[in-house]
Amino acid sequence: MQQLQVNLSNPVFMTFHCKYFLFFICIIFSAVANAQDKLPKFLVKNVGGNRIIIGWINDFPNISQISIQRSHDSLRNYKTILSVADPKAIQNGYADTKALNDHMYYRLFYAMEGGSFYFTAAMQPILDTTYIAPVPPPAASTFRPNGFVPSFYVYANTHGYVFLNLPDADLKKYGIKFFEEDDTFLFEIKAVKERALTLDKANFYKAGWYKFELYNDEKLVERHKFYLSRDF
Repeated sequence: MQQLQVNLSNPVFMTFHCKYFLFFICIIFSAVANAQDKLPKFLVKNVGGNRIIIGWINDFPNISQISIQRSHDSLRNYKTILSVADPKAIQNGYADTKALNDHMYYRLFYAMEGGSFYFTAAMQPILDTTYIAPVPPPAASTFRPNGFVPSFYVYANTHGYVFLNLPDADLKKYGIKFFEEDDTFLFEIKAVKERALTLDKANFYKAGWYKFELYNDEKLVERHKFYLSRDF
């Protein structure tokens, strides 16, 4: 997964409005991040809307490659659907939206510096009804602190990184705007080309809620929010 730290001096991409640091008591974690397991364990969840979430936590500092593989059976005919851009990322994941059904098998191939490589055990998706939400949510969706459901496209993890998950970014013209909770504009990325992108914690000045608007070809796809905890 590629990591992006926006240049504060670049007006094309962002404009920051500095304010005092405020920390909120409540901590809302991404539903996916909460359940991730350390390699060689990983999670596979069916979150509805033809979306299979594959996620993991990496504790190997010398890892050099991680690829997600999918098959109709548990033993053979696996095909690689993604090789992650940053295998050393501690927490990572991917949303598979092109599976033919919701009971296919998934495994991870991972290699270490020096040449050793491994395959995880095969897993099928587990239905996660707590995460199921309309895709995309209505443009006029309200921001609900209670019963919050993280966005499929943009969500944060406990390490203070914000993930952009856009499986069809190579086919569409995505752009995204970020705002503080009071709607103060923070910055904009006008062209997102990567299917999986990580925004560094340095791009956000404080803990708390942040809002975003995701556009495709200047048409609103989703208006939602995410929460960054004070622990980063």
